[in-house]
Amino acid sequence: MQETLMKALGIATLFIGLSGAMCKLLIIDDGRLQTAGLMLLVFSLIIGTIGGELINIEHALVSAGEKVRVLLNVKQNKNFTETFVTVTIVVCVGAMAIIGSFEDGIHNDSTILFTKSILDGVIVMIFASTMGIGAIFSAAPLFIYQAGLSLAAAAIAPYLDDNMVDGLSAVGSVLIFVVGINLIFGKNMHIRVGNMLPAVVVPIIYYALF
Repeated sequence: MQETLMKALGIATLFIGLSGAMCKLLIIDDGRLQTAGLMLLVFSLIIGTIGGELINIEHALVSAGEKVRVLLNVKQNKNFTETFVTVTIVVCVGAMAIIGSFEDGIHNDSTILFTKSILDGVIVMIFASTMGIGAIFSAAPLFIYQAGLSLAAAAIAPYLDDNMVDGLSAVGSVLIFVVGINLIFGKNMHIRVGNMLPAVVVPIIYYALF
């Protein structure tokens, strides 16, 4: 049952990522369905992955998860670290975290963050029931990430526009799609999604420059 639930969770994650990417990449122009920003997506993934591989972000995430596991003396759950990394990527990557944090930091409006917290809570419960307790500890990097954005919102927000956020959201959704692939195929086709995380910054840099 756990193995089948893992596949079902992987399929659900695939569609979450796919729907998020498609709503940013597909546009209706003159009555026709067309794509936009595909080349930027391709170059973002390539450039971001090269940078991530050089830094080896996934190793840092795995090391952090392993330290937490040792600190808590968790021995029974062999998937603790893998679960921690997977859920951290799923809940941190996406436009809601950024937009919600900015709304909270600038306008003192936490509505988007509250909505996201409900969605994250459901996702984490599902992951925890299928993959183990490591899912719960994704709350720590998520708190640091969103709190940091909220505190820095006033300084960062004036430099962001809709194109930047849309580009970031599209790339982030593709990364969530890749997480779904990892969940379905496991170690037989493991993709180091953590090392692809810098790709979400590339659209912001691109639109800032051009």
